[in-house]
Amino acid sequence: MVELLAFTAEHVCRLTGLSARQLGYWDHTQFFSPTLLDDHRGRAFGRIYSFRDVVGLRTIAILRNEHVIPLQELRKVGEWLHREHETPWASLRFALAGRAVVFMDPATGIATEPRGQGQTVLPIALEPIANEMREAAAKLRERRTDQLGQIVRNRYVVHNAWVVAGTRIPTEAIWNFHQAGYDAAAIIKEYPRLKAADVRAAIEFEDKQRLAA
Repeated sequence: MVELLAFTAEHVCRLTGLSARQLGYWDHTQFFSPTLLDDHRGRAFGRIYSFRDVVGLRTIAILRNEHVIPLQELRKVGEWLHREHETPWASLRFALAGRAVVFMDPATGIATEPRGQGQTVLPIALEPIANEMREAAAKLRERRTDQLGQIVRNRYVVHNAWVVAGTRIPTEAIWNFHQAGYDAAAIIKEYPRLKAADVRAAIEFEDKQRLAA
């Protein structure tokens, strides 16, 4: 399944427990860069991470903080995740042999490199981490009360169109439904994430835009 969610650096920090400084440094040193980069990475939306990026970073954070895996091994994990970017989460597994990482072939589940005989290994599956991040991302995207009735835009949401805060719903789409005779309840039925205050704000905003044109 293709993951389409996109996250800012701020979102990633909240989801993974990593700091903005770590993300910036890892990007600068090409240890782990986001899927979408702006020429001016210091901007608020200069670095946009995919869902697979988030899962990869959360995995690295767990290995770093809970298992004290050295940077050289963490770099291998990042490179491996990049190579396996189309492999389903359920097939992605690796193991820890001491402080070293041992990768498993997604098709066979067999280690792709030898390890010491009798050495204890700790299996790590990516699917539970992906599920954890999926649930956390869903909560992260719940709208805050201060977003209700607010109109915003940014360059990475619906091609910089004006939208209802906390959604990807253009105010113009709401206005078009309004012009077609839909009342607030009918519009909310089309866009269940909206509240009555959002519909009013969007219609008022679009009316003002047209008067000013």
